[in-house]
Amino acid sequence: MVEKTITLENIPLAEFLGIENENIEVLATAFPKSKIISRGNEIRIQGASAEIKKINEILNGLVDHYHKYGKISKNHVSSFINSDSDVFGEEESDVLVFGTRGSKIAPKSQNQQKLVLSSRKNDLVFAIGPAGTGKTYISVAMAVKALKDRSVKKIIITRPAVEAGENLGFLPGDLKEKIDPYLRPIYDALNDMVPSEKLRFYMETGVIEIAPLAYMRGRTLNNAFILLDEAQNTTPMQIKMFMTRMGPNSKVIITGDMSQIDLPIKQKSGLRESIRILKDVKGIGFVTLDGKDVMRHELVKNIIDAYDKASENE
Repeated sequence: MVEKTITLENIPLAEFLGIENENIEVLATAFPKSKIISRGNEIRIQGASAEIKKINEILNGLVDHYHKYGKISKNHVSSFINSDSDVFGEEESDVLVFGTRGSKIAPKSQNQQKLVLSSRKNDLVFAIGPAGTGKTYISVAMAVKALKDRSVKKIIITRPAVEAGENLGFLPGDLKEKIDPYLRPIYDALNDMVPSEKLRFYMETGVIEIAPLAYMRGRTLNNAFILLDEAQNTTPMQIKMFMTRMGPNSKVIITGDMSQIDLPIKQKSGLRESIRILKDVKGIGFVTLDGKDVMRHELVKNIIDAYDKASENE
């Protein structure tokens, strides 16, 4: 029998274990041949070597999740358990990158894993799903991995600034200051994955470029990993313009949430139209994420499920 101890630092044990230890009960139920004992700020696990390794990886993943989001629920525990199934494997190769705090950044659900596999197989992938499913975060991680592996020379990330009508003159500041609020989630993801000094160097030298969609017009994007985020807010002309920028040795991921279209009522979503037109084109992948992939507060999943049911009844 093997024994391993995990020490929780800066995490209240009661919050990590859940109400009446429900989080650990979920884990214990999944691995009935092992013992999981909590005492003080330590969790001790005892059992066969293979199971202990799996439980240890899950617990460390949950610790990283708590440090990032400040909460652990039994749904999160179930997601981490499922992500440790055979479809994910047990190899270090499942880790996309190591975060700036040493955490492993890897797919945590089956659909996130499908996104990774689809991007390896296809040069253009559509990732569709609601907020919190990790489609943008995992896409940024894949881009950073490609840059670190030197399979691309640069990362280009873009979004339509439709929330401001793409007419930013009324906002204070220079162009960067006007655009940055709409690109904040991208900066947050990159800050998790690239040390601040290196990230600053990459952005100053153009190795990593974050820009509004309008800046893509007329360019050919070679040797790059390119991400179009919030694509539900593109027009048909904009998304076609973007896709036709692809140059040699480029990977493209297009993400979007069909439930959060901010375009004028009479304006068609370019994302919806492009999926319809391109659904049978070889070399293009399509991945759909849903509430089971949500890694935010457990209420986010419940909110998404409620809205999905409401839309089905309309």
